[in-house]
Amino acid sequence: MRLNQAGSTGGSTTPGSADYVVEDDDLGEIGHAANGLFNGLEPAGKHASAASESAGSSLKGDGFDTGAALSEVNKTWETQAKTLLQACAHISNHLDYTKKSSKANDEWIGAQLRIIGPVAPGSEGAVSASKISQLFR
Repeated sequence: MRLNQAGSTGGSTTPGSADYVVEDDDLGEIGHAANGLFNGLEPAGKHASAASESAGSSLKGDGFDTGAALSEVNKTWETQAKTLLQACAHISNHLDYTKKSSKANDEWIGAQLRIIGPVAPGSEGAVSASKISQLFR
């Protein structure tokens, strides 16, 4: 995806104009990375949580204030890890939807722009500006 000419090699050269390009491969890579993070973080987060809770309980049982503090930090960790897991799942699911929706929209627009019947001699078969305008409202 490119917005506002960030590293663009084509498209508009007017400063401040926005090019919006979504490639299926880009969406796939981002979705795959989000899914990989989700799958890796879930077991690693649980492992860290279990070890921290055990250490916190042990220290607390031995009379150290650090044990209670570690247990509190662990609760915060669990909340943050769950939030990140939900974000990764949301990103992955949204990109899957976006990819399918974009393809469907492209197919619909392509079907709308197809010229049915013979093209007049000397004509390039171009679609009228009014027809294009209707498609992008």
